[in-house]
Amino acid sequence: MKGPMPAKAVYVLVVPGFADWEPAHALAELRRHGGYRVEVVGLTTEAVESMGGLRVQPNRSISEVDPADVAVFVLPGGDRWESAPVEPELAGLLRELDEAGVPLAAICGATVAVARAGLLRGRRHTSNGRTYLAQHVPGYSDGAAYVEAPAVRDRGLITASGLADVEFAAELFNELGVLSESDRAVWTELFRRGRIPP
Repeated sequence: MKGPMPAKAVYVLVVPGFADWEPAHALAELRRHGGYRVEVVGLTTEAVESMGGLRVQPNRSISEVDPADVAVFVLPGGDRWESAPVEPELAGLLRELDEAGVPLAAICGATVAVARAGLLRGRRHTSNGRTYLAQHVPGYSDGAAYVEAPAVRDRGLITASGLADVEFAAELFNELGVLSESDRAVWTELFRRGRIPP
């Protein structure tokens, strides 16, 4: 029997060309097993098209996010992070959430946005490679805290390689206490390797 629905929601940012598959495992299981509602946030409230051609309608814009309602803020990757600057409004929201102790979760190219917003601050992190971050983030100076791992969680910051959507989801489950440790291990093995572990 499931417990009461969490009071806060999982917020996911959708921008033009976002990598729709990267947050998909996490969102589905956080709803199914965690009982979380999902709020879709855009830079504006205009519909956006994902990398896979899905048209997604945000529930609200970044200016309408109430940090008190956010259990975690998820940033999917996408090519735009490599070339477009992080909007001041988005950087401001990410800093506000971080200061309020709200976990942030960035995968693939979105790790660039988190780094550009100055939110690594010596926290262990990963991305699509240390050189990838150095290439796309002027002044990247947190290389000593870079970890060669599919996904990393450190003090309210979850980061992941673009090849690690399953591990990214598992770290989100861990952060929010969804599924037991053993069930998370089984889930990860099942979705990563296509088999139930012995």
